[in-house]
Amino acid sequence: MKVKRNRPSWRKPIGIVAILMIIFVWSILVVSQSATIGALPILVQAVIYLVAGIIWIFPVKPILVWMETGHFRA
Repeated sequence: MKVKRNRPSWRKPIGIVAILMIIFVWSILVVSQSATIGALPILVQAVIYLVAGIIWIFPVKPILVWMETGHFRA
């Protein structure tokens, strides 16, 4: 009986690189605005950084789905 072997997919390494690039670009964008954000009241800064820390997840979700299924939508 032959054993069917799955070939490793390049989707996962490419997806990981894409996610790391998104995080890198997003962090550069947020840090580039730190002088402007730093001039705001501390509670406003906290909200901005909290939102900025969550927003990057939205473009990553389709990449994670693609890594697992090969399609950008579940």
